[in-house]
Amino acid sequence: MQHRRHPVHAAQAAVGVLAIALALACGSAAASPAGSDGMRPAGEGRMRFWGIAVYDAQLWTGTDFVADQFERHPFVLELAYLRAFRGGDVADRSIDEMRKQRPIEAAQAARWQAQLRQLLPDVREGDRIAGVHRPGAGMSFFLNGKPLGEIADTDFAARFFGIWLSPATTAPDLRAALLRKAVR
Repeated sequence: MQHRRHPVHAAQAAVGVLAIALALACGSAAASPAGSDGMRPAGEGRMRFWGIAVYDAQLWTGTDFVADQFERHPFVLELAYLRAFRGGDVADRSIDEMRKQRPIEAAQAARWQAQLRQLLPDVREGDRIAGVHRPGAGMSFFLNGKPLGEIADTDFAARFFGIWLSPATTAPDLRAALLRKAVR
């Protein structure tokens, strides 16, 4: 049996994830409601692969966010999965997409792939993974509002978020949708 959340409950869950994530991104000790940390929704879009809906993505940024310098700003990118995937497959696909932006040394790619495979769980339809970018520190991952872990590597974080935010992304329409309200 498939469980679907009522839109109000889904919104409340999203606010909870974002409150935690925003507090971490902004270095705040206490979580506060989304928006009060200076973050606002910048855009959202749907990822499709060969016409199949994979996930819905939403980007939250500060008012000073500059898209072409995304790696210099705190932000939250949340993916709401529309189907189930194995965590290892998500990790492998992430590395493939990172390589498409620009080459990665084989040893570095293997290290990042191992970290992602260890960190990312299998996801089911309705699961939400949020990535919190912490400039100068790396990034943190959350699953349905609960911390998964972090990768304290700024190059990894820039390349990982570049999957969606880099001008070299393989999904330029999704990038445009995510950055719709962001300063370019």
